[in-house]
This record gives sequence, structure tokens and C-alpha cells, in this order.
Amino acid sequence: MAEDAKWYVVHTYSGYENTVSASILKSAENRHMEDLILEVKIPMESVTEHTDKGDKTYDRKIFPGYVLVKMILTDDTWHIIRNARGSTGFVAMDGKPVPLTEEEVLSLGVERHEIVTGFNLGDTVKVTEGPLEGFLGTVDELEPEKDRVRVIVSMFGRETPVDLDMDQIESVKED
Repeated sequence: MAEDAKWYVVHTYSGYENTVSASILKSAENRHMEDLILEVKIPMESVTEHTDKGDKTYDRKIFPGYVLVKMILTDDTWHIIRNARGSTGFVAMDGKPVPLTEEEVLSLGVERHEIVTGFNLGDTVKVTEGPLEGFLGTVDELEPEKDRVRVIVSMFGRETPVDLDMDQIESVKED
């Protein structure tokens, strides 16, 4: 029976994703319908922010206001989803829930990893470590996946590109 299960998208009130997920799972357990409602997922991504004070990693919702449910659609499972606290119902067409394919679920990027650097191209930064410590420069290229940045530094009257680690620079607040 589990091979008949399909993924459906459930719309929630903003910030109620965890409540809806827990409510669906609890209702399925209380009604002994774990064989019909197999899985509930809140698509999340891990984000790493590079800041002056070090790296900070946290999870955030990819699609706020939505929950994915792998289930076999019956009148009873439809009722559980519709009556879950915080749920506004299925994403549907002509009133009928539209199932997603496994490929669509995988393409939603449930396992994505995004890196936020805290620096943008063109930002003025100060070199904090290494032989160029104290020099000011402009961010020319970012490679967050390699934890590297290219900064254009003015040395001896010439613009010189320098590759540095993210932790070797800090933002300069321009007033």
C-alpha cells in the first residue's frame, strides 16, 4: 500500500509549519493511520553566514507556509490534513489535491546548502591578518564555497588583486 503514497503540498498559516506537521503526525498516530500518512517534511536549508565574529550556521525554511506530506489520499487522510491546527488545506487544482512526483520533491532542493558571506562585491574591507594586515581594499570576487575572497588592494600606486580567506578580512563601516 505504501507504494501508492504520493507527495502532496499542504498550505499553512505563516509560522505554523511545525505545528501543522506535529498535528498531522499526532492525528495519524491517534487514529492508527501511520500506514496512510507516511512522512511529513518541512523543506529546510542550512545557511552559513560569515561574519566578523566568525561563522554562524542555522536552518531556515525554503518554502515558508508549506509542508510536504507523503500519504495515500483517502477521505480520512484528507480530513486529517484539512483539520490540522494551522493548516489551510492542500495546494489543489479545481478543488482536488495535486500530487507531486518523486522527481519534483527532489528538485525542490530539500537538501540545499547556501552560504551567506556578509560581504558583497564592491564592499570596502580591511585586511586583518597576514602580510597585508591593515590595508584597505575592495571585494572583487567571492568564493564562499571555498571560504575565499579576492580583494583589490592599492600597493605602491597600483591596484593589486589578492586572494584571502574570509576570516582575514572585516567590513569597513562607511559613514
